[in-house]
Formats: sequence, structure tokens, C-alpha cells
Amino acid sequence: MEGVDVVNVLHMNVGNGAFSYANNSLNPRIGIMKTWHLLEEVLKKMSLDPGFSKCFTMADLGCSSGPNTLLVISRVIEIIRGLCDSDRDNIEFQVFLNDLPGTPRCIVLALPGSFYGRLFPRGSLNFVWSSYSLQWLSQVPKGLASNKSNISISMTSPQEVIDAYKKQYQRDFMTFLMSRSEEMMSGGYMILTIVGRSIEDSLLHDDYMQFTILADTFVEMINEGTVKEADLYSFNIPLYKPSTQEVEELIKIEGSFNLEKVEGFKVHWDAHVRYDYGNRYDEVDKYKLGQKVSNFIRAYTEPIVAKHFGNTIMDDLYKRYEKKLAEYLSREDPMYFITTVCLSRKTKK
Repeated sequence: MEGVDVVNVLHMNVGNGAFSYANNSLNPRIGIMKTWHLLEEVLKKMSLDPGFSKCFTMADLGCSSGPNTLLVISRVIEIIRGLCDSDRDNIEFQVFLNDLPGTPRCIVLALPGSFYGRLFPRGSLNFVWSSYSLQWLSQVPKGLASNKSNISISMTSPQEVIDAYKKQYQRDFMTFLMSRSEEMMSGGYMILTIVGRSIEDSLLHDDYMQFTILADTFVEMINEGTVKEADLYSFNIPLYKPSTQEVEELIKIEGSFNLEKVEGFKVHWDAHVRYDYGNRYDEVDKYKLGQKVSNFIRAYTEPIVAKHFGNTIMDDLYKRYEKKLAEYLSREDPMYFITTVCLSRKTKK
């Protein structure tokens, strides 16, 4: 898969089945809701601009459509409605949001497509939101032949593999920033929430452990003859978890945005299980826990895994995977590290 463009396969499991993203998206939803305060701060600040009441255009850029996209759009409208209620002079927003006769003045747009390039007319956007998407690369990096039985960066990956992933991420993120800088109006805001890593050195802590365990599952199936070794050696997931420092540095290098705020927080791998079970969380046995965490990871990895290995092994693969996760989660309490940055578009010259 080296160097292959993954736009056509990089999407979540669709539909409404047991392994669909629609039924397994609570974990990122919990992370998204941790950024609501930033969203409210930005919209309040933007509402002070006299032009805010005339037209508001928003782009929600992500890997797929689904409940979390609608969640964000609903929250934006809810906040704007609250701002309108507190400012009775803002009639035009009230007309749109209360469905009274009149010309719509609020445009909230969620557009499918690759965000690594231009999507919108020049200077057309007030606000851009992207969550849990920019860790995905536009393609599998070149130069990963030495990664062998790994399917992503791991603590056993050679340095040239880490460097190849990092260079691809730098190219992609710079392309994203440059594209949005052309599409956004001066003074517009952008909030990006990215699954990152907690420390600078990738070899000191395995922030890709969920993929390391999946790679171990493939190795087990190779030893039993159900997967070819060559297939594993030629497969790598196009995902890079940047450190907060990397994100900040690239924003400064690109130069079109002011870095207004940076925040980092952690979300449990099993946050969705904790949320669902509440006070009964301790009643969840480790195999049920492994299954629920596996279902979430399957929802966003299966399309690209099946594209390379074929559909026939998927159920066997993820059944084995959930057992390995169960054992790991019985010993460890792993968390995703999430970086959120708030940017404002500098005045265009």
C-alpha cells in the first residue's frame, strides 16, 4: 500500500449495523463535547463583529458524515440561538433560527470530500471546524518497507519509518492550512481537534498501542496460515499522531493564522463504555469491555483493512482482536491524547 492514495477507502463503516460508525461513535463524541467551551467562546467573540448578523458560513471538515457531524452543527445553531435571544437587535438570525418567514442568513455546511486541498470559494468561510480527522494522512507514506510486522508507528519501528510518517503529516497539514487560509475570511476562526501523542519522542511511549495489538493479531493469524506474511509486510495504516509542539510549529511556519489557544486532554479507550454503564461500569467483564472497544476501532479501521486483506477474514480478525484487547485492558488503563487548537485567520494583505 506504500504511497497509495487512500481517499476512496478512508471512511468509516457505513450503515446502521453492529460495527457501523453510526453505532460506535460515542467515544469521539465524548472528546468533541470536551471542546464545547471553546466553540462557545469563539462564537461569542465572532458575534461582536457587525457583519456576523448578516451571514455566517461554517464548514465541518471530517472523514465521514454521521451523528457527530450533526451533533456539532446542532450545537452551533443552539449557541447562535442563545446569542440571538440575548441580543434582540439581531433580528436576521432570529428569523432563520425560529423558522419565521424571511431570508435565511445562517449557512451551516458539512461537506464530504478530501480536506487536503481546496473545497470552497476564496474568502467564503467565517468558521471551520474539524474533529478527529487530521491525524489521518492523505496517503500511506513512501519508504515503509522496513516496518515489517508493524502496521503503524510502534516502539519497534525503525527511525526511517517514523521520519516517513512525519514528513507525510507535515505535507498534509501544511496543505490543509494553506487551503483553509484561502477559503476563510479575514478574522474567521478555526477549531481543530486532533488525536495526537502525549510526548515528543514516539519511541518512548506507544501512543499507537491499539494498532500494535492489531498487528499482533495479524501475526497470530500468519502463524496459523490464515494470513500471508507478505500481505502484512505491505500494509500500513495512513495515520500519524502529532505532538502538540509539532502542530504549533507547523501553524507558525504556514503563517496565515494566529494561534489563539491550545489545549490538551485525555479520553479513555473505553470512555464510551464508562458513559453507557455509569455507576455499573465495574460490572462489565473484561471480554465485554474488549468487545466494545474493538467495535469502535473496527468501525474506523475495517474499510481500509478489508481493502488490503479482503472481507473474508474480518470477523475472525476482530474477534481475536477483542480478546487481545480484553487482556490488555485488564492490565492497563490506556487513554487517547487529544490536542485542540483555536486559530484565527490573519488579515489578508
